[in-house]
Amino acid sequence: MSEELGEREKEVLRAVVQEYIATGGPVGSQHLARKPEFDVSSATLRNVLADLEELGFLEKPHTSAGRVPTDRGYRFYVDTMVRLKDPAPRDRELIHAGLAHESGMEELLAEASRLLHSLTRHAGVVVTPRPDAAVFHRIEFVRLREDRVLAILVGQNGQVHNKLLSVDFPVTSDELLKASNYLSELLHEVTLEEARERIRAELDHDQELYNALTAKALKLGAAATDLQTGERVLIEGTGSFLEQPEFADVERMRALFKALGEKHKLLALLDRVQRAREMQIFIGTESEFSSAGDVTVIASPYGSREQVLGTVGVIGPTRMNYQRIIPLVNFTAQVLSLALDKA
Repeated sequence: MSEELGEREKEVLRAVVQEYIATGGPVGSQHLARKPEFDVSSATLRNVLADLEELGFLEKPHTSAGRVPTDRGYRFYVDTMVRLKDPAPRDRELIHAGLAHESGMEELLAEASRLLHSLTRHAGVVVTPRPDAAVFHRIEFVRLREDRVLAILVGQNGQVHNKLLSVDFPVTSDELLKASNYLSELLHEVTLEEARERIRAELDHDQELYNALTAKALKLGAAATDLQTGERVLIEGTGSFLEQPEFADVERMRALFKALGEKHKLLALLDRVQRAREMQIFIGTESEFSSAGDVTVIASPYGSREQVLGTVGVIGPTRMNYQRIIPLVNFTAQVLSLALDKA
């Protein structure tokens, strides 16, 4: 695509995108001619703007107005013109401080979405890990009543899943402790899905080969690991769209909030980030928010080198400060990954 544009066209496109991001208003040739970097006439710039429009990088929102970037224009700008730097020291300090306190996984993930909303003034989004992907660390059982037991499953990355079990066989507190120790050893360092398979395999063995306590432990383990497997999406700051002039139109805002409410579509989009194992940027019609228009999703995976756990990112208008927000999302994902290792 870059071969289509000469140096002057690239500089004009850069100027239009940056000016539109800063002001939200269409950019015309007379305004550009007043900039010191353009030592050419307004007429020359008008011709360049017309060429960029014909190529699909710019468009006119109104007949007599200046130009604004299209999705293609933003994509070219992001891919070839944005010069990325580390986040500002103050932003790095805020992210480290927000994700440094000793918390469980749920608190850290919620804080990551709040931080990104606070720093960008766009919606912060986090996809929580799928329970099936969690690597098993230990299991504990707590007696609540005669026929009720609380199972607590703890993953290596700090994930905690609680499940209330109904038991139809007698079991003592001492047996629950022994069952916990037995299952924690049997299932150590396997995923939840693998844990279920291992328990099923043990249950399929000749039941005469194991004693009554082992039988109870396996039954408790089978019930405890039968969890819902879906990820959850945490979104902080959707009201920030109300501050943007692009979404003053009621129908556009209704379409946007409908898209945000369809979590399965958002999960499908962000799952592409996890599969890619690297930051992804979806601009306008490239995302599931195309019906709302003018929406960009910037997201990065978090986790360990061996395992991607989820996704963290920002949802905002296409008219966003990419140069600042891309490093913020990337840095937040890095710090979150380190924090989860210590959680």
